[in-house]
Formats: sequence, structure tokens, C-alpha cells
Amino acid sequence: MPDNVTLRAHLALLLAMLLWGSSFIALKLAVTELSPMIVVFLRMCVGALAFLVVWPWLRHGFHYQKGDWKLLAGMALFEPCLYFIFEAQALQYTSAGQAGMITAMLPLMVAVAAYFLLKERTSPRQWIGFAIAVVGVVLMTLAGEDDDQAPNAVLGNTLELLAMVAAVGYTLMVKHLTKRYSAFFITAFQACVGAVFFLPLALLADWPETISLSTFGTIVYLGLVATLGAYGLYNYSLTYLKASVSAGYTNLLPAFTLLFSMLLLGERVNLWQWFAIALVFLGVYLSQEKRQRSVPPEAPPPITG
Repeated sequence: MPDNVTLRAHLALLLAMLLWGSSFIALKLAVTELSPMIVVFLRMCVGALAFLVVWPWLRHGFHYQKGDWKLLAGMALFEPCLYFIFEAQALQYTSAGQAGMITAMLPLMVAVAAYFLLKERTSPRQWIGFAIAVVGVVLMTLAGEDDDQAPNAVLGNTLELLAMVAAVGYTLMVKHLTKRYSAFFITAFQACVGAVFFLPLALLADWPETISLSTFGTIVYLGLVATLGAYGLYNYSLTYLKASVSAGYTNLLPAFTLLFSMLLLGERVNLWQWFAIALVFLGVYLSQEKRQRSVPPEAPPPITG
């Protein structure tokens, strides 16, 4: 493969991670003006419309088998339904940077769930890594002071952890679906189901008389760029790189989110929180082992902000 093609594939991956990392900041900005359920509903509508436009290229990306509706329904229940209920609410109370760091817990939580539900092997090193990461998340929450970006970090981070629990359920479901469904199709299906699911919740929310152009642009960015664009770049990379290489880039998401939150939202991290963040990354590092993954690396990442 020519070097320039490989370079473009890596740059596409890096850009996809930047877009996904920025989605937490965009969601944080949107929920400061609109009800979280309105934001998620409009985002899902934008994503669903975008995927309908490119449907001619997606309609060959699946091979339905009898009984798949149960897995598809379960996947959609966990994400986008439960995931975005918790995460959109979480970003009303905690900072985007702290929420992004909590997402680093997902691989560890999946490993723990796979141990209990799928009887997959989990080494002592992974258990130690999980414990260290949990301590880091708790310390990061308790060490922070309530401010405009995180008016109630304990509540917000708890809700974000519940979003990660939903992401675990999604991850275990999607493990079986990636054998017959492309990442693009799975994401399009989630957007369409999400638009229907969040419609009544959005109708029950308090709609403002007007939506500012900046907030509307943020929602379009979430549904179009951070979803369709990022997944397009991610899938482009899978064409030229090993799936394990592409999946490895997702470890950059918490770091990018924290960086964007500091640069764009003016969030500040104190010394104890930096120590806590280091503990989270240490825990994630210790949990990495050369073993069979609980989910195929071709699967679309569950964390999309």
C-alpha cells in the first residue's frame, strides 16, 4: 500500500477522534440553552435525515437474519435511548472534560461485564486497573469545586457513569450484529430509532420561542459532522488499516475532550484532578492485554458525545 494512502487513513482516524471528542463540548453548549431531550431529538433528526440521503450507499450494508430484531431493539434501547437520556442530563451538571474522562472507563466496564455475563477471562491485572480507574473517577469528582461548568459534579458524573452502563449493554449487543451489519448501517438505525423515541420526550419539554443560530448550528454539527462525518472517516480508515489499529485510536477520545473543554469552554483542572486523571489513564493502561476483545474492533464506537 502506498505510504500516502496509509498516511491519509491515519489522518482520517485522527480527525474522526477530534470530531467525536468535540461532540461533548457541542452537546454541553447546546443543553445550556435547550432542554436536553430537545437537543437529543433534534440531533437524531439531523442524523437520520443525513443517513437517508446516503441510503443508496448503505442499503447493501446488512444481511438480516431471523431473530435479529431482538438484538437490534436491545442495542437501540441501550443506545441511543438510555445512553443519551443519562448523558444529556449529565452535561447539565458536570463539565464536558469530566464527562469525557469518565468515558475512559468503558473498556474496563465492558471487560467486567463480559466476565460476569459471557464468562470471558479477566486477569488480576485488569481487576487492579479497573479499581485504580474507579478511584481516579471518584477522586476527580470529589476534588473539583462546583462552578458554572460543573454546578453539581457528583450528580453529573453519576449520570455519566449510568450512560457508560448503557454503553456497556450496547457494546455487548453490537458484538453479535457486526457480523452481518456495517457500522454505517448500525449508526443510521440508531439515529432513526432515536428520532422516534425522543419525539414524545421532546414534546413534553419546554420549547423556547426561538432557537439561536449558534445553538441550531451546534445541533446540526452534532447530527451531521460529529455523527455522519466522523463515522465516514472511521470507516474509510478501516478500508486501509487493520481494525485493531483503528479501534486503538478511540483511546484518544477522553484526552481530546479534556483538551477541547479547556480551550473552548475555559474549564480548569486543579492539581488533585490532574492526579485523578492520571489514575484513570493508568487504570486503562493496566487493563490492556493481548486477548480476545469483547467486541469486534469493526463495531462503531458507542461514545459519540
